[in-house]
Amino acid sequence: MKMGFVGLGNVGSKLAGSLLRNGFDLTVFDLNADLVQSFVAKGAKSATSPAELMKHCDVVITCLPSPQACAAVVEEMLPQIDDTKVWMEMSTTDAAELQRLAGLVSERSGAVIECPVSGGCHRADTGNISIFAGCDRETFERMLPILTTLGRRVLHTGALGTASTLKVMTNYLATANLLTCCEALVTMKAAGIDLNTTYEAMKISSGTSFVHETESQVILNGTRDISFTMDLVKKDIGLFQKLADELKVPLEISPLMIDIFDDGIAKYGDRELSPNIIRRLEDATGLDVTAPGFPQEMVDDEPEAKGYEVIPTGLNKSKFAS
Repeated sequence: MKMGFVGLGNVGSKLAGSLLRNGFDLTVFDLNADLVQSFVAKGAKSATSPAELMKHCDVVITCLPSPQACAAVVEEMLPQIDDTKVWMEMSTTDAAELQRLAGLVSERSGAVIECPVSGGCHRADTGNISIFAGCDRETFERMLPILTTLGRRVLHTGALGTASTLKVMTNYLATANLLTCCEALVTMKAAGIDLNTTYEAMKISSGTSFVHETESQVILNGTRDISFTMDLVKKDIGLFQKLADELKVPLEISPLMIDIFDDGIAKYGDRELSPNIIRRLEDATGLDVTAPGFPQEMVDDEPEAKGYEVIPTGLNKSKFAS
């Protein structure tokens, strides 16, 4: 099977790397020629456009920073789509826009699967990231060998749109975790509590989270580098708020989170690393929230292993067979 990949950014480059490392016939495209050449040097082929990529590949994956970027790529690929082609969307995107684009692909008899990822760049790099997959069961089972190469835990979420909806929900939760970790760390620093001890107290307690065990480390080491930026956080939590508004759910915490990131972007720039949202509190208090002994970058400590389908608690596989 010939694979194409559009979007070699922080996450996309790691996912594409998993395909290349596992022997897939891979062709790549990105607006950044240097990123493309780095993959060509490792054995991938390159395309001059998304349309050329779709023409020569069986499956094309997109992993792009915004719904607008994805729409531009898919609309360019459309003339090359027929019943032999599959579009895999791995971006964090708007469910309604995904369904609109999927409709255009389906009109040309192409198959569509949305499969956003969760777990951080360090897990995308090892093929151990989690994947949500929204599509019909037949397409899911057809693409499962690819999904279990790209990720460790693969959850079939249901029809198209469900995976994107769940993904923006999980990114909302991750952002809420990040903000509370920032407030906890700064407050403990102000209280004179050792930050290494604080980290461990949080980690072994009911207050721990995946975000704490990863992002708190890059906050404390001072790099603040989780390969994710404030503008992307604002996009993701904005998509969640948009969904809640459409459903008339009166959220209270979500609007405050958006205000906090609006302020962070105004102060530090939209491409500032997202954990540096803690600078708002550091600047306000004059405190330096760093500590010795934390790694300079997150590295996945799980060995790479073949992925598998996750069956939702209380359900069985036949539930999704329709």
